[in-house]
Amino acid sequence: MLDDVLARIDADLEASLDRLFALLRIPSISTDPAFAGACDEAASWCAAALAEIGFAAAVRPTAGRAMVVGHRTDPSAGPSVLFYGHYDVQPVDPIELWDTDPFAPRIVTRDDGSKIIVARGAADDKGQLLTFIEACRAFVAVTGRLPVPVTVLLEGEEESGGESLPPFLAANREELSADVALVCDTGMWNRTTPAITASLRGVVGEEIVISAASKDLHSGLYGGAARNPNHVLARILADLHDETGRVTLPGFYEGVPDTPEEQRAQWAELSRNDDLLPGVGLSIPAGEAGRSVLEQTWGRPTAEVNGMIGGYTGAGFKTVIPAKASAKVSFRLVGTQDPDKVRETFRAFVRARIPADCSVAFEEHGASGGFRVDLANPHLARGRAALTAEWNTEAVVIGSGGSIPVVGQFKSILGLDTLMIGFGLPDDQIHSPNEKYELTSFHKGIRSWARVLAELAE
Repeated sequence: MLDDVLARIDADLEASLDRLFALLRIPSISTDPAFAGACDEAASWCAAALAEIGFAAAVRPTAGRAMVVGHRTDPSAGPSVLFYGHYDVQPVDPIELWDTDPFAPRIVTRDDGSKIIVARGAADDKGQLLTFIEACRAFVAVTGRLPVPVTVLLEGEEESGGESLPPFLAANREELSADVALVCDTGMWNRTTPAITASLRGVVGEEIVISAASKDLHSGLYGGAARNPNHVLARILADLHDETGRVTLPGFYEGVPDTPEEQRAQWAELSRNDDLLPGVGLSIPAGEAGRSVLEQTWGRPTAEVNGMIGGYTGAGFKTVIPAKASAKVSFRLVGTQDPDKVRETFRAFVRARIPADCSVAFEEHGASGGFRVDLANPHLARGRAALTAEWNTEAVVIGSGGSIPVVGQFKSILGLDTLMIGFGLPDDQIHSPNEKYELTSFHKGIRSWARVLAELAE
């Protein structure tokens, strides 16, 4: 049966591309109100595509952009799955750097004969979500059914904050219940090695503003006598790490698990062929000693200073002691670290270092916890087996240093573990001009999802 489904996917590739191009032509930019109608059009297109293959599908309004929900429950002993993707896209600015119209999708053949799909949303996330829908289409065409019960949830404001998703999940918890969630908004380890992302770091964002004098001061007249907020801020930020690279906030490492030895060994092996630092002109890891680059970015928490502002920063030179200095600080979290506790501890850490004649104000910028799938999870093993069979290369289990809030929300609101399976590549230029998606990623992505669904059904 699976062989027939895979053959159908191969034969139907041109039609699948036609459907992808139709979706890519819709400029569903969620962050710009001028494109609200296009977002509605994309939601309707997705609902119609699901209905066409037998899903009970509908566009569901929210306070923001609409959700698309589709259900198809065929008789099956396999686990029920909740598949998530998003139909909205990033703005196209700067438009002058695009080679052609961002919403006029095209296939480009490169010098080596490989082909890419170029358009806004090609990789993030329309091409990715259609790999799953097209796999379902092939199963229905060949067998008249899906091998496992499937619910599809497509969001329309992932690129603009996703504020409507948590309340939607909470309000529809029973309807969206499943045994495992599948998220496609990730990538492969490299061009030939498939991957399942099994861990994500959470994030806490904080902005601090330290104030001293009532106005900027002449550094000659006041220098040495007046408190300089830049000095205060610099000392506080420097105190966040010790000489070994560990974060010094009290209790910061509570809830941080040891990386399983099997996982650590695999990440160390992958690190030998990783160009994360050399790719940006660096060579010496700066984090915790004794840990590979990939373990540092995938399995360990961090404190990073993302921006510092204080005093005169324009052209030329101006000798002032600023009245205020500010910094934007983010913490990446793993395991069961509590985002609220990290925020509270950081604020107490800062307040304890503020001189008596200074004051500090804080502004929070979001928070989410980390996420990890147990390596013993049977769905993870089946997903790896399916990907390995399709790509003829052993699928690896990787982490992500970034955060995908929906995965944490699936866990906290729906109680679901998530397999993050995607076919993007680091050079897909998502969020940038000339975004692309490999034709191989699209084609073999469809075949991969067909194998995953069949494997889960076992």
